Amino acid sequence: MARYMLQRILIAIPVLIGVSIVVFLMLHSAGGDPAQQILGPRADAESVARLQEEMGLNRPLAVQYADFAKGAIQGDLGRSYRSNATVTSEVLTRFPATIELALAAMLIGTTIGLIAGIIAGVRRDSFFDYSSTLGALIGISIPTFWLGMILIIVFGVELRWLPISGRVNPRLGADPSAPFLVINSALHGNWTVFRDSLEHLILPALTLAGWPAAIVARMTRAAMIETMDREYIRTARAKGLTESLVVKRHALRNAFIPVVTVVGLELGGLLGGAVVTETVFSWPGVGKLAADAILARDYQVVQGVVLLLAAIFIVLNLLVDLIYSWLDPRIRYA
Repeated sequence: MARYMLQRILIAIPVLIGVSIVVFLMLHSAGGDPAQQILGPRADAESVARLQEEMGLNRPLAVQYADFAKGAIQGDLGRSYRSNATVTSEVLTRFPATIELALAAMLIGTTIGLIAGIIAGVRRDSFFDYSSTLGALIGISIPTFWLGMILIIVFGVELRWLPISGRVNPRLGADPSAPFLVINSALHGNWTVFRDSLEHLILPALTLAGWPAAIVARMTRAAMIETMDREYIRTARAKGLTESLVVKRHALRNAFIPVVTVVGLELGGLLGGAVVTETVFSWPGVGKLAADAILARDYQVVQGVVLLLAAIFIVLNLLVDLIYSWLDPRIRYA
């Protein structure tokens, strides 16, 4: 197992290098000048050229990337062109909000998907099976930004049940970048902040949960149908076990192996795919940070966010492999 983990870590290094090169080239080939963006459209050419030299933008791309890669190895992702703050500090400040949103969406999506998939798999060809399959198809097909805007219009504008932007009401004095604001406020007994932050979390979490709920439901249904046809299931039924015991003791654990893969990959996808949702709801996470940095041509921030998300995705894949061996002791890694 230790050898396998070491191999996966070594493989992750060229993956991260490749991701950083692709992102670096895409950003610099997209056009636009950070110096011009900072100084504004009325800035003269001399001022723009001077700022480009100060920022190192007039150097060859290979030199710029080499400087970035050297700093990244040392844990220094550079400085933001806009705020002059370190990219590491900006990303770490915004990251807790994204984690909270992604975990909430994953919890909602996984719960809905597992329940729907298990029932549909056990009761195949029933009305619930067809309904859940249709719902999963709709969930996969609906664009995230469209779903977010519909939820805003219905529950925020028309019904006025929930807030439509931000993470917490600024009048309450709570830090919008605090880690796990909902849980922390509950632990400290600040129920006003707890209720307000929870209300702010509901709509973006539901928006982000649509896709994983549909994926998990379809995968769980397929895994349950395949598992319920196995010989050991028929043997358990022949022994006189009730259907609920057959499902709980014999079917679920074996059916969860492919589902774990989907859940792990979807959590990594939620962290990276939160850009649209965070932009729609003005959620102060790394997705919103990356979107703003792209518009401002703040290359350093975008590269830092992408590298962080790529590293998290790789770690999640490794954790999924480790969970495999716990779910099924027959799985071993050489």
